[in-house]
Formats: sequence, structure tokens, C-alpha cells
Amino acid sequence: MGTLPLQRRVGYLTTTAVAVAVALTSLAGWLTVRASLYTSLDDELLEVASSLTVPASQDITNLGGLTERALRAGNISVAAVRSDGRAFYVPDEREHLVLGPDELAVARLHFGHSARTGETTDGSEYRIVAIPIPDLGGVALVVGRPLASTEAVLTSLLVVVALSGLVGVAVAAGTGLTVARSGLRPVRRLSAAVERVAVTKELRPVSVTGAADVAVLARSFNDMVGSLAASRERQRRLIADAGHELRTPLTSLRTNVDLLIMDARTSMLKEGDRLAILSDVQGQLGEFTKLIGDLVQLARDDEEATPEPLDFRTVVTAALERARRRGPGLDFDVELDPFYVVGVSADLERAVTNLLDNAVKWSPPGGTVRVQLEGNRLRVADEGPGIAEADLPHVFDRFFRADTARTTPGTGLGLSIVAQVVRQHGGTVRAGRSAQGGAEFTMVLPGARSIAALEQPALS
Repeated sequence: MGTLPLQRRVGYLTTTAVAVAVALTSLAGWLTVRASLYTSLDDELLEVASSLTVPASQDITNLGGLTERALRAGNISVAAVRSDGRAFYVPDEREHLVLGPDELAVARLHFGHSARTGETTDGSEYRIVAIPIPDLGGVALVVGRPLASTEAVLTSLLVVVALSGLVGVAVAAGTGLTVARSGLRPVRRLSAAVERVAVTKELRPVSVTGAADVAVLARSFNDMVGSLAASRERQRRLIADAGHELRTPLTSLRTNVDLLIMDARTSMLKEGDRLAILSDVQGQLGEFTKLIGDLVQLARDDEEATPEPLDFRTVVTAALERARRRGPGLDFDVELDPFYVVGVSADLERAVTNLLDNAVKWSPPGGTVRVQLEGNRLRVADEGPGIAEADLPHVFDRFFRADTARTTPGTGLGLSIVAQVVRQHGGTVRAGRSAQGGAEFTMVLPGARSIAALEQPALS
């Protein structure tokens, strides 16, 4: 059955379960009716036997003068048995009851009664009961009645039950297949969607109705498709933007290299011009190196390193050391309150470094860069020209560079990396204008003021 489609397996299992239930119910019902009929017949025979004990006790040899005609009229057969095993029958009765140890036990005990299924001397099946005769010690009166009519009723009932059961099984099979077909329709739709994605590579979600398990599975599939589509779109945009950004510097680098090759053949360049071109090539290679590093950082979907509890002040201090080396003529006004986060130290340090590098880049000579960690907010502000209002919504976009920044070194990816790292750590970052008129970036991260408070949720 493991190779059959799920719909057929559900239908077969439903049919089998219903068939077993119908069979057990029908058997239990038939046995109950059979026991009820036998009990009713036994009660009737006991009543007849009780009415015959008085005449039988007066003439045990002839059983109170009973005749075969009287027995046929009552549709019974009568006998008596003594404790020594001697049996008495109606004189002119042609076929007698076959007596057994149950009847002999009643005669010997002279107490209670017996009831069983037996037969007559011609093999006819009878229901036989025996009771003691009160006026005769050690003698039991035995009365029997044919079971043909009772068995006919039971046979008819069995046929009706069997036919009803077969009809019920057939209806259950049809209903089971219908229910399986309708119930598995969402599964088939989801399976078709998965196959469509595998064949066409189109990441389209499926429609979701209801709130059952299949609907939950469909929603999970849609979430997965949405994540894949977003990842694919980010990858497409990254490739397109990278190709666009690399085209111009590559053209410039190729031109410089071509000039150097031509100069190697013709010595057409002066020494100063040659050194200027080489310096330009060196600078372009440095920009390429930084651009490639930034692209690798952005291309990673999820950080492979394991987040761990960190003193965020240590991260900011390490980033400040780099920034001071890159802006030796600048003053850094630093105020760091205790704050602890769960994250990846290298990524957080890179994000903070990018914010500081941006501040160093735009600060005027002798200017001040203010770094303030207060609560869960890190503010980095400079005294530069600031960010235009029209550019504020786009400063964290990949490769975005304001008109005033197009002539300055940079890849346009630094702030995008900041936004990505902060988002991966469950925080937010926004850009604005500082009190001194320059740019101000505010990074907000989840964390706590002490390491104990940071670890408390994990312990609980």
C-alpha cells in the first residue's frame, strides 16, 4: 500500500475501518438478538415445564397421560429422567429427546434447572430445559422445543445484517474516497505548487483557506517562497547594482593600464604623468578591494558565527581605535554607559566602524565626532555638512551616494552594511541631523544594562 497514492490509501483505510466496525457491530447485534431469543425460549419452556410437573408426578410412567397429539399441538417434546439414569417418555411419541448429563444432574441435585441446545433421536435440533419435580425426589422433568423457527429468524436476520453491512461498507467507501479527494485537494494544490517552483523556478505563493494543518503547511510554504523570492530579488539587485558601480571604475582602470602599456612601448609619458597614473591605479585597486569586501558582507544571508553575550562598550571602543587612526586631526567626544547585547562581535564592530568612518569622512579639519552610548542607543554625530532631507530615506540603500558625495572616495555600501547588521541583531538604525548641523546616526539594539539582566530570560 506504500506505493499507492495518498488519496487511495485514505480511501482504503476508511473503507477497511468502516468494514471492521460494521462487522463487529453486526456480529454483536446478531449475538445479542440470538441470546435474547434463546432466553425468551428458555423462559417459555420453563413455564411449560412448571405447569406439567403436577400431572407428571401423579403418573411418571406415562408422564401424566400426555399423548403425541398433545405434544404436537404444543410443539414440544416431554421426557423425565430419574437420578439413577432411567428415562420416561410419552408412550406413543416416535422421536424422543436425547437426554444428557445436564438433565441427570438436575434430577440428582433436585435443585435449580438446566437449559441447553440438544437434539432428538432423529437429529432435529431442540432447545431443552430440565427442572426437578417437587413431589418426586430424584426425578427431573425435561421439556424441549424445535429450534427450526428460531434458527430461521436468526438466519434471516443474519442475511439482513450482512446485506446492510455491505451497503454500509459501499457507502463508506464512496464517502471515504470523496472525503479523501476533497480533504487532500489542498495537499494536491500545494504539491502542484512545489512542482511548479521546481520546474519553472517561479516563486509564486499558493492560496490559503481555513486554519487546519494543511493551511498551516501552506502558510509555511508561502513564507518560504516569500523568503526565497526576497533573497532572489536582493541577489538580483546586488548583482545589477554591483555591475553598474563597477563599470565606470573598470573603464577608468582599463584606460590607465592601456596608457601604461602604450608608454612601455613608446615612452610617450613623462615621469610625473606615469607616476600619477600609477598612483591612480593604486587608489582604484584599493577601492576595488574595499568594494569586494563590502559585497561579500552584503551577500551573506545569515551570519554563520554564533551570537554570544557582549559588552557593547568593548565593541565601540575597538571601532573608535580604528576611527582615531583614520582621523588623526579630529577630536572624539566619547560617553559610554554600560550596555550588553547578544550578537556577533565582528559584525557589530564593522557596523560601528562604518558609522565612525562616515563621520570621519565628512568632519571638517579639527572637528569633533560625538559618540554617545546611552541605554540601548548609540549615537554618532559629526560637524560636517549633514544629509539633505531628500536623501535621508535613501542613505541606507545599496550603492546610494548623494550628489555631494560622488566625487569622494567610497563604495556606497558602508551604511547598507550597517542597516543589514543591525537588522540581523533585531535592532533599528536611523539617520538625521545633529545639533551641530552635521549628520547623526542612531543605532538601537536589544540588550540590558548588566550581563545578569541580559542572561535572565535565557535562564527562565
